Amino acid sequence: MNHMKAISIREPGGPEVLSLGDIERPEAGVGQILIKVAAAGVNRPDILQRQGGYPPPAGAPLTPGLEVAGEVVALGQGVKRYHPGDKVCALVPGGGYAEYAVAAEDNVLPVPAGLSMIEAAAIPETYFTVWTNVFQRGGLKAGEKLLIHGGSSGIGTTALQLAKQFGAYVIVTAGSDEKCKQCLALGADVAINYRAQDFVAEMEKAGLKADVILDMVGGDYVARNLKVAALNGRIVQIAFQQGSKIEADFLPIMLKRLTYTGSTLRPRTVAEKAIIARELEEKVWPLLAAGKCLPQIFKTFALAAAVEAHLLMESSAHVGKIVLTV
Repeated sequence: MNHMKAISIREPGGPEVLSLGDIERPEAGVGQILIKVAAAGVNRPDILQRQGGYPPPAGAPLTPGLEVAGEVVALGQGVKRYHPGDKVCALVPGGGYAEYAVAAEDNVLPVPAGLSMIEAAAIPETYFTVWTNVFQRGGLKAGEKLLIHGGSSGIGTTALQLAKQFGAYVIVTAGSDEKCKQCLALGADVAINYRAQDFVAEMEKAGLKADVILDMVGGDYVARNLKVAALNGRIVQIAFQQGSKIEADFLPIMLKRLTYTGSTLRPRTVAEKAIIARELEEKVWPLLAAGKCLPQIFKTFALAAAVEAHLLMESSAHVGKIVLTV
């Protein structure tokens, strides 16, 4: 059987351009693993790709989906660590919304002990993103204050939990009182409803300054982040939901000795992602196995219902992760 079911993007557009059909099943190349997919995470970059704004890197599948969990079914030349039958989760450059996906061996990790395939599928894209941006680029340390915008998102709930596990004080912004309540239940020290309150005013009132800020909003948040950043603070930009072209006074960067940085994950090399994978396995996998920072699963959809999954993602009504089951 050389074909499989997968989601295709007929043309750039809304969720309705997603369709389930038959495409050629991939084969594992040198250093790669073929995974029979049990579940695949849904992420904001998938929405951007569907809209035509985030094309896959050269050589990556056109099928959307950046993270999967499942069973190893075939090995490419040179693969040493994994064997057919192993249960794994993987960061992939595309191709996750399908019955089978190919992953580079160095970007594959064993399913953490005690986790379901659905939970495991919600880990790679989100935990890799949080680790590299909050801990590697942002350099968050125990005792520091982390401000997370979009605290109830998949990225937000992951960053919140990991930061608490590593001894940080966490402030989040979220879009409703209910979402704020759920962030507090996950361990946030302060939760600010950005629809009802100005996070700058609330933080100033409480005497709070952020050592690290994780921002996926952009727009006027850029200037506002500069106001609430602490001396020697680090601001890490991972998306621009309100636009990347802004006007701001950058004088605080000099006066506070700030670092303004950011990154994308998908275009990085296998080797670069492998470094993140090794650190996660060493420092975060034991926490996952102990149940201390689990991915928050909001809702699952069958692969054929990818349209509904994207509609939910775009509504921002969810808290945590949305996962497709295959």
